[in-house]
Amino acid sequence: MLNTPSPRRNLEFGSSGRLDLQYKWTVLTVTTVGVLMSGIDSRIVVIGLPTVAAALKADAEQAIWFTQAYIIGSTVALLFLGRVSDMYGRVKIYNAGFAIFTVGSLLTSVSPTPYFFIAARIFQGLGSAALFSNSAAIITDAFPHGELGTALGINSIAFRAGSMFGLTLSGLILSFFDWRYLFYVNIPVGVFGTLWAHWRLHEQNEPERTAPMDWPGFVTFTFFVAFLLLGLTYAAYGIGDSTYFSAFFVVSFVSFYAFVRFEHAHPAPLLDFSLVHIREFMGAVTAQLINAMSWGAFILLISLYLQLVKGLSPLSAGLAIVPFDIAMLAVTPVSGRLSDKFGTRPFATSGLAVVTVSLLLMSTLGADTPYATLLVFMVVGGAGMGLFNAPNMSSAMGSVPPHRRGVASGFRATFFNIGFVLSFNIVILVLTFYLPYPLITQIIASKGAQVTINANAARFASALDNVFLVLAAINTVAILPSYLRGRRAEAVQQVQSPEPD
Repeated sequence: MLNTPSPRRNLEFGSSGRLDLQYKWTVLTVTTVGVLMSGIDSRIVVIGLPTVAAALKADAEQAIWFTQAYIIGSTVALLFLGRVSDMYGRVKIYNAGFAIFTVGSLLTSVSPTPYFFIAARIFQGLGSAALFSNSAAIITDAFPHGELGTALGINSIAFRAGSMFGLTLSGLILSFFDWRYLFYVNIPVGVFGTLWAHWRLHEQNEPERTAPMDWPGFVTFTFFVAFLLLGLTYAAYGIGDSTYFSAFFVVSFVSFYAFVRFEHAHPAPLLDFSLVHIREFMGAVTAQLINAMSWGAFILLISLYLQLVKGLSPLSAGLAIVPFDIAMLAVTPVSGRLSDKFGTRPFATSGLAVVTVSLLLMSTLGADTPYATLLVFMVVGGAGMGLFNAPNMSSAMGSVPPHRRGVASGFRATFFNIGFVLSFNIVILVLTFYLPYPLITQIIASKGAQVTINANAARFASALDNVFLVLAAINTVAILPSYLRGRRAEAVQQVQSPEPD
């Protein structure tokens, strides 16, 4: 009787020990809901920023942190949570992330002051990090190698679509409800997701419970990422004088140096440097980092173009971006399935090339460009991102051993977030070469739209063209590491391929 499988295990595993259809699709559904929520909240404040800032009587600097706090909160925790997931179980940390995200949403929605709001967004970002960093690892555990690209493609769609949908949803909510409903909507979904994940998910790999936690690595890495993002934010938004961001960059550099020294000396490092020697993994992560730098601010740029140059309302601007979503949603699962059969490198690399073409097309936009032309450009961009996302993530996660997928997922997600934040800072820095900083501040805060439209539409459109050219150049660089990632080592393929029936 002791060796008799439980009914639950009979339901989820076939005679060969592999997961059956029911469980792997349960995994995909649960994790997709999590990353969808994470994606929505990464952008839901962008359109509602003026409303929230006015309601909480926030100044310009505090308003900036309304958007940055969530990303910083999620970024500093990603690598740590990846290591903790390998030690204590990915499903446990994922479930805890759902709960933290839900509580963070509640705290954000009841914020009485700007500083409370910022702290609540950081806490919410910690929950998002647990969801985002573990979803890919849990999916990789549940799906056979031949279906991994398809599954990760669907999961990738959820985050990207959530990021885009956050703009439209915020405009819709603010048209009818108080700003607090931007976060109230997360609570019932979060409660359901937390319970659902607790009931249906379970661990597929034995956690490394005996491994010691690398606390020195955690502290130094947190300082490195936090002060790097602080320095970039202060530099890009012109907060304070150069002393501030110079000091932040120095602290960041020293922290990174200390982190590398600690990692080489620790018996169970936070970052397993053996991952750096996996050519396919590093090629995929490097390509993703550079692509995020070029594409992260795309939504904001198109939203500002539609609102401040074309004169659309926030809700109308969000709806006008939907063709990008549709193109990406259509191409991503197809690219994922084809990459499972023919390899990841051709699709990921060609996707990056299409993205560069799209950004070059965007650099031709003007104040008089018809929407139909913009629609075509967005469809090209969405198709390129669809080609790139799923194969690249499959390449990264499929190239590492199963017992290192938690750390690898946190590593990948951390550098994606860093690239994402860098994209916004690059955009603002380039814009300052073509527009006065007070006008940039006005644009970022979405204030005085009519003044901007009447006096500066053509000027702003021209500045955006130059930004798109810079972003196209950056994205082109990503093609090289993507192409040079090489083929997966045969030993790794054997580890991850399902056993024959």
